[in-house]
Amino acid sequence: MPEFNVVGKSILRNDAKEKVLGSARFGADMKLPGMLYAKVLRSQVPHGWLKSLDLTRAHKVPGVQAVLTAQDVPGLNAYGIVFKDEPVLVKDKIRKRGDPLAVVAAETEELAELAAKMIHAEIEELPGVFDPLTALADGAPVLHGQSNLLMEQKVVRGDVDQAFQEADYVVEGEYRTGYQEHAYLEPEVSLALAEGGQVTVWASTQNPHYDRGEIARNLGIGINQVRVIQTITGGGFGGKLDISTQILVALLAVKTGRPVRLVYTREESMIASIKRHPMMIKMRTGATKEGKLIALEADILADTGAYASQGPGVIARSVVHAPGPYDIPNVQVRGRIVYTNNPTCGAMRGFGVPQVTFAHEQQMDILAGKIGINPIEFRLMNCHKPGVVTATGQQLRHSIGMEQVIKAAKEKQDPEAKSLPGKHRRGRGISCMWYGIGYTGKANPSGAFINIVDDGTVIVLTGCADIGQGSNTALAQIAAEELGVDAGDIRMLSADTAMTPDGGPTSASRQTYVSGNAVRLAAAEAKKVIYDQAASSLKCSSEELKGEQGKIFIAHDPAKAISFKEAVGKCYYQGKMPFGRGYFNPSITSLDAQGQGVPYATYAYACHIADVEVDVETGQVRLLAITAAHDVGRAINPRSTEGQIEGGCIMGQGLALQEELIVRNGKILTPSFSTYLIPTTLDAAEIHPLIVEDQEPSGPFGAKGVGEPCLIPVGAAVANAIFDAVGIRITELPITPEKVLAMLKNKADA
Repeated sequence: MPEFNVVGKSILRNDAKEKVLGSARFGADMKLPGMLYAKVLRSQVPHGWLKSLDLTRAHKVPGVQAVLTAQDVPGLNAYGIVFKDEPVLVKDKIRKRGDPLAVVAAETEELAELAAKMIHAEIEELPGVFDPLTALADGAPVLHGQSNLLMEQKVVRGDVDQAFQEADYVVEGEYRTGYQEHAYLEPEVSLALAEGGQVTVWASTQNPHYDRGEIARNLGIGINQVRVIQTITGGGFGGKLDISTQILVALLAVKTGRPVRLVYTREESMIASIKRHPMMIKMRTGATKEGKLIALEADILADTGAYASQGPGVIARSVVHAPGPYDIPNVQVRGRIVYTNNPTCGAMRGFGVPQVTFAHEQQMDILAGKIGINPIEFRLMNCHKPGVVTATGQQLRHSIGMEQVIKAAKEKQDPEAKSLPGKHRRGRGISCMWYGIGYTGKANPSGAFINIVDDGTVIVLTGCADIGQGSNTALAQIAAEELGVDAGDIRMLSADTAMTPDGGPTSASRQTYVSGNAVRLAAAEAKKVIYDQAASSLKCSSEELKGEQGKIFIAHDPAKAISFKEAVGKCYYQGKMPFGRGYFNPSITSLDAQGQGVPYATYAYACHIADVEVDVETGQVRLLAITAAHDVGRAINPRSTEGQIEGGCIMGQGLALQEELIVRNGKILTPSFSTYLIPTTLDAAEIHPLIVEDQEPSGPFGAKGVGEPCLIPVGAAVANAIFDAVGIRITELPITPEKVLAMLKNKADA
């Protein structure tokens, strides 16, 4: 593997100092002169007709400057990432608790809240539907169009029926996963200013260019009249891909002529924001007596709630990944995603893959046990290797680190942990995963500009939103490596629609790969101008030159050199602009009706091994340790990569053991961190991140991605470890003490 000067080095994150010192200005810290404060009136019923809104008392509250309803939305009054099916403000039909009915702007937050409470809504309640199976039944209340079926996706390869007849061992299972809240530290916030025919919105967002289009569409103005600037963002994990506050503050700013800010409370954030999709997964897997996997059949039913959001993309990714990172020649997967009157579900770290991984990785352990093969060896026998053809018919040729991550995780393990005397039992479980980088079978390009000013400073302009994952640092390292300068010479300007090209969404673990390639291509174009000038000065060809640490020199005669800064100055003196532009779009194809195609250009791979301790008297499960081995292609910043792995494991721990969002009749009963419990530092397992680098030829310096993969294997690894400890198979997430105790009792009574 080639050595680099900047890439592969654990440099300090370029936002670390201001965040550690508390000087970073998040959206809720921003104020403008004359700023108003907004609050939203939300529906308390999950399904109904909005007959009327009486605003009289709200207008009489002192300090109220505007009260807006659906009639005040001059444009489409609808938004959505895939389908425009969600209203900015409800005009007629309410589809979930928390739907926005009206929005108020006042001189203080307290007055705005009081005015919102003064609005009287006349609502005719309708029967709701809260179960996806019920939603598909004849006679069920229909939320949109003619059917509650939002989308169905299939992946079919080979002859599954024949393969199951030939299989020596067949296992069947039914698995369920629940909601998960994103629980970012910073709730949703936006601030808008309308002046001179322009609307500027500062937003905590994962995709400012998407926000710009939705704001313009709903204000009924041109995209060129809207500017969206991403504020420093305190976490997203997919939850800030959707519109929340952005359009509402823009409407109010235009109406009042004053700046308007809207900050969600924690409870409002949990009620109004999207969630991870609950899924019901039926899976059947077949193998020969020698341990070769030959057949997989799966049926996936997902609840998208009241609106589509990213649901179609989630179900598409789920069916593609349902076979796991294994060579299975005969596959039949059906995925359906359904509207209900439950909270809306959308993108969340893993995008449907944690759910199917929870199923297929338990199937792997059950099969291995029946055949009598060690679970690790069983996976090594069947995992993806170069030349494998996936269930979508895609042949994988390179950067397939599945074997490497399994072996790395295995080698890291201590001898098998023994159960303690008394009520505690210890066990160890394994789980593997694969994850396609980028959107499923859809174009997802990114652009970048490089401008090198005459003192040699490199300005990188990218639409990529850094939401805490460190993309600004990684992209700076990529630019610095390509240009042969230090990372400190790079200045990042990101996620401002008036200045930066579209970088696409910060989702699908795509930014290092996609925006990283765009930045590298832009840097290469600017570099050519500078190196041509340096070649002229050094009297050689540009092909003979190499750059390191701010110097450009002849590779075979390093003494002959010119500084990067001097070469840039000469370019400017001669009227040459060292400017570059680049864009990158992964090489993919769409999936056909049978799910055949090339949905992703490259895949990340991982293997996690979890150690747990089960208290057989209380049912409490402690996750003691996770060994997490990840093939990232190339770690641009190893320390940052390890941090991603550690953070993902902790979030996966929450999904596996703690985070239980309780919803009844469409109402969230756990809308705060006192009732919805996320892991704290006292809960967090000991995490051993292992970086495996099987370079991706199409990636920037070999890089792929790691943001989402690090969460995906945790749930299944924990479930398999619990079985190893106490011999019970938990098939529903989260794994609560109540479920463990019930299973232990059933085992004892059997």
